Amino acid sequence: MIQRAPEKRRPGRRLKQGRAPVALLLPSLLGLAFLVLPVVGLLVRTPWSRLTADIAATDTWTALRLSLECATAATGFSIVLGVPLAWLLARTDMPGRGVARSLVAVPLVLPPVVGGMALLLVFGRNGILGIYLDRWFGITLPFTTQGVIMAETFVALPFLVISVETALHALDPSLEEAAATSGAGRWQIFRWITLPNLLPAIGAGAVLSWARALGEFGATITFAGDFPGTTQTMPLAVYLAFQDDPQSAIVLSLVLLAVSIALLALLRDRLFTRV
Repeated sequence: MIQRAPEKRRPGRRLKQGRAPVALLLPSLLGLAFLVLPVVGLLVRTPWSRLTADIAATDTWTALRLSLECATAATGFSIVLGVPLAWLLARTDMPGRGVARSLVAVPLVLPPVVGGMALLLVFGRNGILGIYLDRWFGITLPFTTQGVIMAETFVALPFLVISVETALHALDPSLEEAAATSGAGRWQIFRWITLPNLLPAIGAGAVLSWARALGEFGATITFAGDFPGTTQTMPLAVYLAFQDDPQSAIVLSLVLLAVSIALLALLRDRLFTRV
């Protein structure tokens, strides 16, 4: 009996790119304008004649340096704490995992000022833990540069955890199972199999965490205060300058905008998927 060769499946037809429906085009253009116009307004109202003088001011560079250092340190802590936490949520059956996952997302919806107040009640000199840190080790966190880093880590850590946990759920488990079958331990599997495959997700989460930390205001001013050279980051400097010298606040805002755009330009291929 002669068997007929199986017919080859024709690849599905791709939808040709063309004009967008009006019902989608109008709201999309409105959304784009809503995001772009404030940036344009900032550029239009920038006092270009005093730009050089304001940027060259010592206070500006001090606040910018502090912002970059604290945001980078907060991102480092987010990676050190967030990657193991994401693995725990994605790869174990620990009791209360759902509750823990919800608690990780709390800083995303919590007003930053409330987060700063919560940090103060726990790590302040009279806080639940802060009183023992001060009494036993002489460590004081509020109103210090370390306090800025802690506040920024608090708001930035969820971005790293969610990014890495999502990648862990999407990771092919057969790779880890094959390594386990070969006799590898859990730490060896994590170090040589899981972690290398998570690097893109860790990078994307780190960028989001760094950007969130750089722009943090509410938790920082509540927990760390505003002391030039110690806790005054660029967002705080912008806010204070806006009260006394709005033109200077515009220049400082432009500096933060330039830093953000530079970051997106350097890492655009990691953040956006090309089609």
